[in-house]
Amino acid sequence: MSPRTRVSGMIAAQIAAQRGRLRIAATAGAVVSVAAVCLLGLSGWFITGAAIAGLAGVLAAQTFNYMMPSAIIRLLAILRTGARYMERVAGHEAALKALARLRPQLFEGIARSPLSKALGVSSGETSARLVQDVDAVQTLFVRRSAPWSLGSGAVSAVALAALASPVAGALLLVAMAAASLGSALIAQRLADPAGRAVQATVGVFKDRLSALEAVAPELKAYGLDAWAVAEVETVAADHDRAQVALTRAGGWITLWQAAATALAVGSVVTVSAGASVPLVALAALASVMGMECAAGLASALHQNGAAEQALNRLNDLLVQDPATRRHMPLQPAIRLAASAETHAPPMRLGILGPSGSGKTTLVERLIGLRETPAGVASLSGLDIADLAPAERRALFAYAAQDVRLMDGTVRENLLLAGPATDDALWAALDDAALAERFRRAPEGLDARIGPNGRRLSGGERRRLGLARAYLRDAPWLVLDEPTEGLDAATEARVLAALDLRLDVTGQGLILISHRAPPLAVCGRLFRMSSGAADATGPARITAVA
Repeated sequence: MSPRTRVSGMIAAQIAAQRGRLRIAATAGAVVSVAAVCLLGLSGWFITGAAIAGLAGVLAAQTFNYMMPSAIIRLLAILRTGARYMERVAGHEAALKALARLRPQLFEGIARSPLSKALGVSSGETSARLVQDVDAVQTLFVRRSAPWSLGSGAVSAVALAALASPVAGALLLVAMAAASLGSALIAQRLADPAGRAVQATVGVFKDRLSALEAVAPELKAYGLDAWAVAEVETVAADHDRAQVALTRAGGWITLWQAAATALAVGSVVTVSAGASVPLVALAALASVMGMECAAGLASALHQNGAAEQALNRLNDLLVQDPATRRHMPLQPAIRLAASAETHAPPMRLGILGPSGSGKTTLVERLIGLRETPAGVASLSGLDIADLAPAERRALFAYAAQDVRLMDGTVRENLLLAGPATDDALWAALDDAALAERFRRAPEGLDARIGPNGRRLSGGERRRLGLARAYLRDAPWLVLDEPTEGLDAATEARVLAALDLRLDVTGQGLILISHRAPPLAVCGRLFRMSSGAADATGPARITAVA
């Protein structure tokens, strides 16, 4: 299934799920148009007729039927107000419920995309697509009632205009068609490119803003605040220009609608000159509301470009992983490219080598966080390049060198590893030599750590990531420089607790370090050669002990 088909299929499924509400919105929209056209037309006829009756004398005024038209006018006003409320509630409820279900589906689709796609889009850009682009798709739901409103309004307006003159009805129909066609052409020429630019530039804006926000301390330290502001202003200006162009396109559509309305009303009044004055007033005001119904369709067309670009941007995120990957239960038996041996828990493997030699790249390929060439390693006798990343990841609990933490509590960050009791959370923090830090905090496990753990020191962030890895139930524990940046005493406590924990759990260990103390807990060592981080081929690794 192509990405475009996948997103369109998601939207079609939500339209089907909200069909009941969308039908209510369409029906209510049709009632609104009919009631509005008839209300204004009948009001014009009634006011004009009453005025003529009053001018004709007391007898004519007394015989004129005020009650029935007044009652019908009140009924139409109530119908229009009630139906408008129903249309808005049903239409927007359908859209909001659909979008609430669509976002998780899109996020899951992104997470299941190939690594080059899932991890290759910045957080700012992803946020723009899941928020602004999905919001733009909302118009696909809300505007589904527009054709029904236009159709019912057109029929009502043409029918009322035809009471004054059949030619007036025909002219009004032609004018409404011309107004709709002209609006569509203006939208295609001006609004569509501007709408696409708005969606694209908001992504660029959020991408740049998030990138600069991530290095805010460095920007302040180097006195680059003004430069950062200028960078944001530059991309914001691009978005503002696109927004102005879209607004200007809307203005041209409105101007065209106003001109078409004036021409239509003038033509209807001219050809209806032979009818009675009240009927001319009815035809004229019905024409105004008929053209107003056509303007509702023009408003929907104004958002076409933004919706189309939003769909394209969402499609671009959803790329399926190759179907050739094998999906099967795996045993935790690992063989690295340089070794003829197969290693299984509770074996402890250490990987050392100079900085930049590819140690982190190796483990990220092993656990499915990078695209993997053939020959790097095997699991259960199968080359990992042929195995689905999701199956590989189930075998590993990973504490990365560059720890990523979410803006939440200690508890929330730890529970990313899976369900656990408070006792288990404290035990993991104890083994990471971090429990006392949060026992002293009044909030305990509910202490907030800030965006990406900003309220913690670098060593505390690393140890919180270590504690989280301890909580994941997996055969292999993978630790990338777990004690980097710690003082000697804290490092000794962490390593002693790690040694004891592995004896108790029976997990295997894959530990990356370029220092001797962490590697001392490993029973088998491998060395990465300098320059082994070549992304196009397997890393060069040799067994040393």
